[in-house]
Amino acid sequence: MSSQGPEQQSLIDALNAEYAAVFAYGIVAAFSNPNRGDLVGACAAAHRARRDSTVDALKAASVSAPESAAGYSVPFAVVDPVSAAQLAAQVEADTATAWRSVIERSRSDATRGVAVTALTEAAGRAATWRAILGTDPATVPFPGQP
Repeated sequence: MSSQGPEQQSLIDALNAEYAAVFAYGIVAAFSNPNRGDLVGACAAAHRARRDSTVDALKAASVSAPESAAGYSVPFAVVDPVSAAQLAAQVEADTATAWRSVIERSRSDATRGVAVTALTEAAGRAATWRAILGTDPATVPFPGQP
């Protein structure tokens, strides 16, 4: 496998954020409002797809993709639908930050394009969760800004 530069390392970091997102959405699903099952499922599916495509991209670049950890910690206790929605919003903010880093470190147009799409999708999902939580405005001026 080839040595990795900043672009490859940022993709590895984004992959790790996607692994954590998939894990977190399992918790979100367990505590979420049952009426939001379709939303939670769609968000989890989006992160699984992004995870899988990132693994494929790393392998195509001859970079070893790390495996998912056995578990991940969440930044606060999730005990009800409100904290589940808060975790979902945090997950989307975290993945947006990871993909923004890919944009900033990418050397290729293809990688940059994938990262812009991933950042845009995460920002849209984050806005959805913030709207559910009653945050006004639901959007932020520069998604993914740490």
